[in-house]
Amino acid sequence: MSIIISFMLLVCLISCSTARDSSREALQVTIGIGNGNLSKGCNDKHHNLPFKLNCKLPTTPLANEVLKFADQRLALVHPIIQKFKSLITSDPLGITQTWVGSDICSYKGFYCDNPPDNKSAIAVASIDFNGFQLSAPSLDGFLDQLPDIALFHANSNNFSGSLSPNIAKLRYLYELDISNNRFSGPFPDAVLNMPGLTFLDIRFNFFTGSVPSQIFTQNLDALFINNNEFMIHLPDNIVNTHIFYLTLANNKFNGPLPRTIFKAFSSLAEVLLLNDQLTGCIPYEIGLLKEAVVFDAGNNQLTGHLPFSLACMENLEQLNFAGNLLFGAVPEVVCELGKLMNLSLSENYFIHVGPMCRILIERGVLDVRNNCIPDLPFQRSVEECANFFAHPRFCPRMWSYNYIPCYHFPSSSSIPEMAPSP
Repeated sequence: MSIIISFMLLVCLISCSTARDSSREALQVTIGIGNGNLSKGCNDKHHNLPFKLNCKLPTTPLANEVLKFADQRLALVHPIIQKFKSLITSDPLGITQTWVGSDICSYKGFYCDNPPDNKSAIAVASIDFNGFQLSAPSLDGFLDQLPDIALFHANSNNFSGSLSPNIAKLRYLYELDISNNRFSGPFPDAVLNMPGLTFLDIRFNFFTGSVPSQIFTQNLDALFINNNEFMIHLPDNIVNTHIFYLTLANNKFNGPLPRTIFKAFSSLAEVLLLNDQLTGCIPYEIGLLKEAVVFDAGNNQLTGHLPFSLACMENLEQLNFAGNLLFGAVPEVVCELGKLMNLSLSENYFIHVGPMCRILIERGVLDVRNNCIPDLPFQRSVEECANFFAHPRFCPRMWSYNYIPCYHFPSSSSIPEMAPSP
């Protein structure tokens, strides 16, 4: 009898051991599946087993890890960045692959710094997406939701849509560059309510309509709005401006060059008005641009004589009036400008150049091809010139074309706001 009992105990031990191993393996597989399985799976009493379960907790997936941020401000913008990441439709350079985890300051294109209102905090202070070739249908919900952003540069991408009015709430933003993208719609008026903005570049997009005259009196150092579809007369009521670099080229700006804007823009270093639809005569007040290094109004419909006042633009290195309807003699005083490196007057109807200008032609500085200068090569045909001059052309205040304000008024403070009456 004792032999039989011993044999039955041995069988039971083997069977229970096998069952225990099977149960343990099953529990390890099912832990974490369903609601409450974790607590039930590791509860000895629930299974009513005569041994202690050895449960292994599963590894928490990366997506469910609790992220730790260096600053609460970074924690607040993390979901904003991740939402924007989910909207990106093309990322050929793999930029967004680095936008993972809590170290936002190491994300490619993101830069952190101490915000002005708290020097001990850490926040996303600037973004540089230049040349990343990212595509997204909009920046709304991203740019306008970064409260500490100071610089946003995103040229040469494929962002589209329009700019949210909420960008006006970005109190630290002072540089905004969204050039060479696919933005459209009207001029982003929100920038008019950003007194801290000093640099605005929206060129090479598809903006349309008018440009508010208030933009020219903002606290901007640089305004680049060329290569859009803007259509407007240049404003003639600007009193003062801080702009040093103004680029309006390749739009549909039309009408004359207002006399008043040249005094207002006297601090300009670079003016680009080429490939617009400007008409009328060049006012003598252009000579008030005494700081200008580049002035380009090529390929418009400007007419009349070149004003002698250009001689006051002593810092000029590049002057372009090619592709207009200008005529008369090229003023010698213009050819005497000491820093001039490129003077392009081709494709006009000039009839005479003096000895100083001929020296510049020999040096390759002055280009007067396709004009009506009889003794020079590469000029328009006699018939073409005759047809042009067969139609009378007249500019108001003809006396002013010989007027050189800086010769008469050595002190810049003495230059009159308007020329005296003849």
